[in-house]
Amino acid sequence: MIGFNSQQKYYLHVEPVDMRKGLHSLCGVVRNELESEPTDGNVYIFFSRSYQTVKMLVWDKDGFVVYGKWLARGRFEKITSAIAEKKYELTYHYLIMLLSGVSLIGVKQRPRYKLN
Repeated sequence: MIGFNSQQKYYLHVEPVDMRKGLHSLCGVVRNELESEPTDGNVYIFFSRSYQTVKMLVWDKDGFVVYGKWLARGRFEKITSAIAEKKYELTYHYLIMLLSGVSLIGVKQRPRYKLN
C-alpha cells in the first residue's frame, strides 16, 4: 500500500514520542500505551516533542510501513484531547489538513450522510 485513504481509521498518540523509535518500538507503544493491535490496518500517528516531526505506522498486508515527515520550518499543530485518553481518532480529511499546516482549531465539518 502506498498512501492512505478515507476507509482507514487514524489514531493520534496524544503524548509526544521519541523519534529515535523505529517500527518495533512504535509497535510496542501501540500495544502497551494505546492498547491496540498494530496489525489491525489502522494508522497510528506519533509526533515529536518539538512537533516538527511526525511518524505514521500502518500494517500493510504483509508487513509494516512507517511514513515520516520532518518540517524544515514551522511546526505541526499540537492536538490535545479534552478527555484523558492516550489516543485521539482523526478523520482522513483532518489528518491531511494537519499535515498540510491547516489549523484545526475552530474547524467544523458540516453534517454529511454516512453509509454504514
